[in-house]
Amino acid sequence: MAEPILRLAGVSAFYGPVQALFDVALEVGRGEIVCLLGGNASGKSTTMKTIIGTLPVSSGAIELDGQRVERWSPARRVHAGLAIVPEARRVFPEMTVRENLEMGAFTRRGSDGTESDLPWVLGLFPRLGERLRQEAGTLSGGEQQMLAMGRALMGRPRVIIMDEPSVGLAPVMVESVFELVVQMNELGITVFMVEQNATLALSVADRGYVIQNGRIVLADTAERLLGNAQMRTAYLGE
Repeated sequence: MAEPILRLAGVSAFYGPVQALFDVALEVGRGEIVCLLGGNASGKSTTMKTIIGTLPVSSGAIELDGQRVERWSPARRVHAGLAIVPEARRVFPEMTVRENLEMGAFTRRGSDGTESDLPWVLGLFPRLGERLRQEAGTLSGGEQQMLAMGRALMGRPRVIIMDEPSVGLAPVMVESVFELVVQMNELGITVFMVEQNATLALSVADRGYVIQNGRIVLADTAERLLGNAQMRTAYLGE
């Protein structure tokens, strides 16, 4: 595995008096695609919330490129290089596609090439280039997912965090989105995704973790997880 750019060590978290995560440990190497898999209420989204800072950890460490960030605000984590593609896209519906993309660069200061990055992002997502003046709320679900991904890239992130990228999309569009994840990764972007579609996520990932009841129960290469009997029975329905 490459040098970790994102690392969780012994992370526990609570919702009020109820413990939701138990000593979660995982690593994402620089340049990798890593997925976190699990069923409903398994702890996937809770893990995501601790990484982006919307849920405080009760114990443990979260490191981004060697820096401890678990006590940082979400905004500070974004400034440090985390970019989030949230579940259900959450674009700004009344703003144009161009305005949404420009919002992705709001953490960048001064004249640092923001305008030159727009053609680069549109090269990855040419469909957005055809709709720059269109309100984001009028896009299809798949186009909104592309917009959310492009908006994240505009911040020049170290790591892109993706929360359930397949949710609510037609099957053909799901495959297109995962192909775009691979393209982003080939450009050197590190990707950590939380996903229920285990087969598709593992088909593009380098490694994966499986979480159940707030605990990591499996961790291996994507290829080995696809062939793991426990994995196939519990998460692939075989």
